[in-house]
Amino acid sequence: MVIVLCTVPPVEADRIASALVTEELAACVNAFPGVTSTYRWEGALCREPETALWIKVAAERVGPLAERLRALHPYALPEIVVLPVDVGASDPRYVAWVRASSGGSEPP
Repeated sequence: MVIVLCTVPPVEADRIASALVTEELAACVNAFPGVTSTYRWEGALCREPETALWIKVAAERVGPLAERLRALHPYALPEIVVLPVDVGASDPRYVAWVRASSGGSEPP
């Protein structure tokens, strides 16, 4: 299990989150509205309102998730950051649910 972080325009958050869960590419997506991102793009300093998505997915499904996220995302270069989860310290029932709900295989 991993958590994928991705920021999106606020008006796109629900559409993207719903698609990922409906298509069983993610078990759950948490949306944190009210994020302000400050970054440099094509030489200019930018500041934009965004919604941060925390996407829970089976580790072996990150490839298909990232591919679909790129297709759904309106940015030319979307943020896709993968954070490992210490599954040994996590509730094994929750980890199993994430894996099953995002198309993962059963753990060994």
